[in-house]
Amino acid sequence: MTHFRPNVRDIEFNLFEVLGVDRLLDDGCYGDLDTETVRHIFEEVVRLAEGPLAESYVQADRHPIRFDAASHEVVVTDPLRKSVLALKEAGWWRLGIPEDIGSTLAPMPMVWAVREILHSANLSAAFFNLGPEMAAALWEVGTPEQRRWAAVAMERGWAGTMVLTEPDAGSDVGAGVTKAVEQSDGTWHITGVKRFISGGDVGDTAENIFHLVLARPQGAGPGTKGLSMFFVPKHLFDPATMQITSRNGVYVTGVEHKMGIKSSPTCEITFGGDQPAIGWLVGDVHNGIAQMFKVMENARMGTGVMSTGMLSTGYLSALDYAKTRIQGPDLTRTSDKTAPRVPIIRHPEVRRSLLTQKSYAEGLRALYLFTAVHQDAVPQLARSVSHAEPELAAKINDLLLPVVKAVSSERAYDTLKLSLQMFGGSGYLQDYPMEQYVRDCLINTLYEGTTAIQAQDLLFRKIIRDDGQTLDHVLGLIVKFTESAGGSTFQQERALLATAIEDIRSMVHTLRGHFDAAREEPTEVYRTGLGSVPLLFALGDLVIGWLLLWQAKVANDALLQAHSDQGRQFYNGKITSARFFARTALPGILAIRAAVEAEDYGVMELAEEAF
Repeated sequence: MTHFRPNVRDIEFNLFEVLGVDRLLDDGCYGDLDTETVRHIFEEVVRLAEGPLAESYVQADRHPIRFDAASHEVVVTDPLRKSVLALKEAGWWRLGIPEDIGSTLAPMPMVWAVREILHSANLSAAFFNLGPEMAAALWEVGTPEQRRWAAVAMERGWAGTMVLTEPDAGSDVGAGVTKAVEQSDGTWHITGVKRFISGGDVGDTAENIFHLVLARPQGAGPGTKGLSMFFVPKHLFDPATMQITSRNGVYVTGVEHKMGIKSSPTCEITFGGDQPAIGWLVGDVHNGIAQMFKVMENARMGTGVMSTGMLSTGYLSALDYAKTRIQGPDLTRTSDKTAPRVPIIRHPEVRRSLLTQKSYAEGLRALYLFTAVHQDAVPQLARSVSHAEPELAAKINDLLLPVVKAVSSERAYDTLKLSLQMFGGSGYLQDYPMEQYVRDCLINTLYEGTTAIQAQDLLFRKIIRDDGQTLDHVLGLIVKFTESAGGSTFQQERALLATAIEDIRSMVHTLRGHFDAAREEPTEVYRTGLGSVPLLFALGDLVIGWLLLWQAKVANDALLQAHSDQGRQFYNGKITSARFFARTALPGILAIRAAVEAEDYGVMELAEEAF
C-alpha cells in the first residue's frame, strides 16, 4: 500500500449532498455524464493515484531528476517515468479541457476534485503533464492555425510551460527584458533568460515541449502592457504535417535544486544566442499579459487544490497513526501507575489537533469546490448554488481565486506541521512521508504569486476596484445562511458567523478609507497595504466557517436517513468539526479586525538600520 490516502467520501458529499451537482448530472446537463458514471470515474482515478502515481513519490524525492548539461535536457528516473506515463495515458487530464479538442463536458467541481486526487498523489509527476492546460490556453486565444497546433500537441502528448519569470524581475513581470524581434516571414526571434519555469524540460516523457513566453517586442512600451505572448517550441515542426524537423534555439541552461518536489523540473531557460529561438505571436495580437492571466488563474486554482489534497492525505495519515500508537494513560488516570496505556487519539490535545487538521482539510476542499461552481460551463449550477448569473459568477470566481491560492497553501503548510507532530520524533524521520509532505507543500505558498501578492490582488483589484459589489454578494449569501439555518440548530455558531461578517465589513471599510485618503496623503496607502494579508486570512476563515456550517446543516438533516453506523459517524464528524472551527477560528477574526483598525505608520517609519 502506498502513502496516499484520498478522501472520496468527502468529495462526493460536497458534490452530491451539498452543491447538488448530482441533480444537474442526472437531468442531462452534462450530456451522457451522470452521477453513477462520475462515481465510477472517481474509483478509477483513485486506483491510478494509489497505484502507479504514488508508487514513485518517495523514490523521486530520494533520487531526483538530474540535468545533463551537454544535451540541455532533464534525465528522468525509471520509477518516475512510469508514473508520468501512467498519468498521461490514463487520459483524465481531458476533463475540463475545451470540448472541441477532445474533452468531455464535466462539472468543474468534479474536474478539480479529480485533479486534487491525481496531483496530490505525486506533486512532482504532475509537473510533467502541463501540456493539456497550456494547449487549452492556446486554443482559447490562438489563431485558427495555432488552435490546430494546440489540438495536435494535446493528442500527441506534448509538454507545455508558462514562461514569465526572469532572474532580475521576479514577481515584477512588467520589469522583464526578454525581447522579441519580428522577422520577414512572420515569425519572431526571442532573446533572453527565464527562471523558475516549472516543467521546463521533461526528458524523454514527451517528444516535444512548447513554451508560452512573455517577451517585449522591439519598440514596445514598458511595464506589463508592453508584453506579448509567443509560442516557442523546443523542436520546430512542419506546420502542414506537424512532424518535427529540427531543434529550436531554446535551451535549458540549469535545473534548480529544491528543498521539496525535488523531481519537478524547475528550469532556467535561455532563448536565442548562437541559434535563434523562433516563436509565433499568439493570436496575432499584442495582448500578452491578458492572455497569460488565463493560464495564471488556472495555475493559482491548481496550487490551492494541490495544497488541499496534500493536507488531506497528511491528516488521514496522522489519524491512522493516532488510532494505533499506544502511549500514556488516559488523562483522568495519570496518577494511577497501573492504568493501561491508550492510543494517543484518547488524549485531549491530540483530538484538538486532529479536529484542526480535519476542519481545514475539509474546509479548504469546500472552498475550492464552491469556487469551481463559478467556473462551470453550465450556468444552472452557479444559479442554484449562489444565485449568480454568468457575469456575476465570473466575478465571484475572480474574488475567490486569491483566497483559494493563498489561504489554502498557507493553511495547508501550517496544518501539515500538526500532522507531522502527531508522529512525534518519528515524523521528523524519512520512515514516514510526513516530512516530505511538509517540504513539498511549502512551495505552494510561493509560486504563482506569493501570499502578499495574492492579498494585494484581493484587496486592490477584486474588492476596491469592484467597489465591493462582488464581496457584498458573497457576504449576503452568508448572512442569508445565518438567518435561515433553522431554529436553535447551530445557534451559537451562527452568531459567531454573523459577528465575523461584521468584522470583515469593518476591515474593508477601514482599508478602503485609507485608500481613499491616499488621494490627499499618498502615504495612507501604506496602511491599506499593511492590512491586506490579515484581511485575506480573515476572509478565508469566514468563508471556510460558513461552508463547514453549511455542510453541518446538511449532515444534521441527513442523520435521520443514515442507514449505517459508518454513515452516522461521517455526519457526526461533519457536525463536530464545523462547530469546533466556528468556536475556535471565527473569534480570531475579531482580533485581526482590532489589529487592522489600530495600524499606524510605525512599520513604514522605522529606519532600515533599526531592522
